[in-house]
Amino acid sequence: MTFEELLMGVEPALRRYVNFKIRHPQDAQDVLQETRLAAFRGYDTLKDPASFKAWIVGIARNKCADYYRMRPAELPLDEIAEAQLVNSRHGLVWDTPVSLTMDELSEKDREVLRLFYFEDRPLEEIAALLRIPVGTVKSRLFAARKHFERRYPFPPKGERTMQTKMPEKMPTYTITPSDQPPFPVIWEEIMGWFIVPRLGEKLEWAMYDFPQKKRTEYMLEEAVARAEVHGIEGVEILVKEYEPMENNRIDGRNFNERHLVAQLNRTHCRILAESHESGGVRRYYTFLDGDAFLDNWGFGEDNCGNETHIAPKGDVIREGNAVTTKDKPFLLDVVGRYTVSICGRTYDTVCVMDPDNYCGKGTVSEQYLDRNGRTVLWRRFNADDWCFDRYKKRWSEMYPENETLTVNGKRYVHWYDCITDYVL
Repeated sequence: MTFEELLMGVEPALRRYVNFKIRHPQDAQDVLQETRLAAFRGYDTLKDPASFKAWIVGIARNKCADYYRMRPAELPLDEIAEAQLVNSRHGLVWDTPVSLTMDELSEKDREVLRLFYFEDRPLEEIAALLRIPVGTVKSRLFAARKHFERRYPFPPKGERTMQTKMPEKMPTYTITPSDQPPFPVIWEEIMGWFIVPRLGEKLEWAMYDFPQKKRTEYMLEEAVARAEVHGIEGVEILVKEYEPMENNRIDGRNFNERHLVAQLNRTHCRILAESHESGGVRRYYTFLDGDAFLDNWGFGEDNCGNETHIAPKGDVIREGNAVTTKDKPFLLDVVGRYTVSICGRTYDTVCVMDPDNYCGKGTVSEQYLDRNGRTVLWRRFNADDWCFDRYKKRWSEMYPENETLTVNGKRYVHWYDCITDYVL
């Protein structure tokens, strides 16, 4: 198909996406035109025309980001509130749930915050809508921000627990390098969630913070139904999250329930959609929803997902605890063969490393897979300066006893581990 024919097929979705991101009609039209032009100029670089929709939406996402960078009068909402951690396919990552705090504010405060931060309206337009001077808008906005800061985060609500087979402390384990070459493996799990997206699959897994080795939270997952997202069929995974760490709770709850839709084909496994409830609203994110989805749930070029047939490619090289990588996106590679002993059993495994794939934020994972392609052990490391603005300390200062890696000469510090009931 020609570029024009492909564009015509995705034009309604593209227009909806840009109009949703940019509420000013004329500005949205300008961004749409810039997106079409950039896509036309770069069409020769698209390797797979079947990925045209995800590819052009990615261009639109970047153009929308450029648009907001050009608007100096407006600030993102995350400058009002502290960020908090949530689970994504990358483990714990940043999010800013604010809806319950907003509910506690006066109508006047909610109104000015909503217009400025959620609807992206300039001060002059807010003044016209509210029929007040621009100076009054500024003072109301200043006061509303202070009121928000005093109430954020909103006090926790809701408690739920369950009996789990996952132990309260991380079992002792050993990882011994093997002098044998790594074996190829078929890995069909959802990256970061450990379950194979196939009807009837069920799994429990838990996180363990180091150096205390204490269980911080645990998950129950089940593949419950066939599902379709934007014409692509997958499997719905019901995820129940129990006892999350305080700063990993959605709306402060001690129990979260989310739904993933994942697709497993002959070559890749990927997440198509995620949903959860926040502020009394069921929120949905799909692979066409830009940053809100792709940064947390997507992986690979055009969100193709992680490869299922994996063997060493030479993109990531490990010697002891020193790692070097090629300069390319979406690094995921087998770095060696290891014997892992845990829970009284010994596994012949290969180690798959995932360095710095989450928005360049400085995270590395080690995933030890046995010959069945199942995760025996998953380990998370943070760059020494990861989220320094929040913690005001380096990770090596906070956790001087924890193991370290170097990746291209930069230090990373072990944070937490995950195991599943597969090894119990």
